[in-house]
Amino acid sequence: MASGSLTIVQMLPELEAGGVERGTLETGAYLVSQGHRSIVISGGGRLVPQLVEAGTEHVEMRVGDKNPSLLKYLAPVRSLLLKEKVDVLHLRSRVPAWVGYLAAKSIPKARRPAVITTFHGFYSVHFFSGIMARGERVIAISNFIADHIKENYGTDPSKIRVIHRGFDPDYFNPEAVSRDRADALKKSWGLDKTNAPVILLPARITGWKGHKLFIEALSLVKDQDFVAVCVGDVEDNPVYSQTLFDEVKERGLEGKVLFPGHCSDMPAALMNADIAVSASLEPEAFGRVAVEAQAMGLPVIATAHGGSLETVLPGETGWLVSHESPEQMAQAVKDALANSELRREMGARAKSWVWDNFTATKMCSRTLEVYRELLEEKGRGL
Repeated sequence: MASGSLTIVQMLPELEAGGVERGTLETGAYLVSQGHRSIVISGGGRLVPQLVEAGTEHVEMRVGDKNPSLLKYLAPVRSLLLKEKVDVLHLRSRVPAWVGYLAAKSIPKARRPAVITTFHGFYSVHFFSGIMARGERVIAISNFIADHIKENYGTDPSKIRVIHRGFDPDYFNPEAVSRDRADALKKSWGLDKTNAPVILLPARITGWKGHKLFIEALSLVKDQDFVAVCVGDVEDNPVYSQTLFDEVKERGLEGKVLFPGHCSDMPAALMNADIAVSASLEPEAFGRVAVEAQAMGLPVIATAHGGSLETVLPGETGWLVSHESPEQMAQAVKDALANSELRREMGARAKSWVWDNFTATKMCSRTLEVYRELLEEKGRGL
């Protein structure tokens, strides 16, 4: 341990894209900004340059490969932990977690790093997944996930720490999106030709994200003035996408429900919306969409389960509706469309709520607090 600083290693399969990867980058950058040493072990990926630019060191090992050759990384990981005098080993995914956990356990206790795991979502409940509940501290990304851990793995509640995921306040910030940038996206989607309120559903095109529920709900209020935009790459799942196109046509919603494809500028997309929707049929472990939309000052309509119960305040920042009731979603849409002043008031409260509670900086600072807490418990605090 360097004087006054910690050396932290995070392990995950790769650095391509996704919430786990984003959280790893954010944590690494924060640690460096606080004077600590940050190392990430992964199989590499397109996010590595961004990681390194922010000051984190990257060590490439294919620790996410699901085959017996994975065991060859036990010795190199063990060697790195010893050589770099690592204080905390933070495991973020099941396969790398087995490698890191076994490597750490082979080190004598006096030199062994503290081991922390983060439960990022729902894993099928069995022995293999149980590794994510074996950390000396287990971080759950929502209270909902914390309950899942306690119920299915018998983890001592005193070891679990709930740290909600966070949005990037520099990126999801209305003041950071220029009018020209927003207008360019608006024009590319053909929204410049209408003054109708825009309802945005940002989600992967897959069954459990609730597009059919959303379309059915809209069909119940199709006499209202609106344009609904379903953002997501239709080429990822072309067969299912076609069923959604057919559903739109059958329900008489052509021209009112758009599928513009993948969007690489979600802040600009949210700037062009009046309402955001999270229609997931299965519980979201956290639900970034609802938080990012609120950060941009939008009220949210979300299905009432999972992480959304913790991030959307019904009647204050949005509406919570049953994932089994298109009628409830339709009523929420109708209520939102009926009152532009209510939308503005809710949006303002939504922005204040998530900026106070769900920023990436808060997520990272709370994670560092868990590192310090565990090290102090071991008598190795700064």
